[in-house]
Amino acid sequence: MAEETDLCEHLRNWTEADIKAPQVHVCEECVKVGGQWLHLRTCQTCGATHCCDSSPGRHASKHAASAGHPVAISAERGERWAWCYEDEIFLEY
Repeated sequence: MAEETDLCEHLRNWTEADIKAPQVHVCEECVKVGGQWLHLRTCQTCGATHCCDSSPGRHASKHAASAGHPVAISAERGERWAWCYEDEIFLEY
């Protein structure tokens, strides 16, 4: 786990109690356009679930940039980490 001093302002005060768990296990945008995804991420500002950067649509990154929602967690079962798109900081929890 990263040291608190290594964390950005978005992750420094973020705790497991703040987690917005995925409500769906699909990329909401890929479903709309008939796309496919590899891995899923859930936005920690609004709770939307989108596909990762290894997926063709890269919807999680696009969502973070357009909505200004910096932090997402892995929506994959068994994975416990967060990523800040704005500051490019990774946090295992």
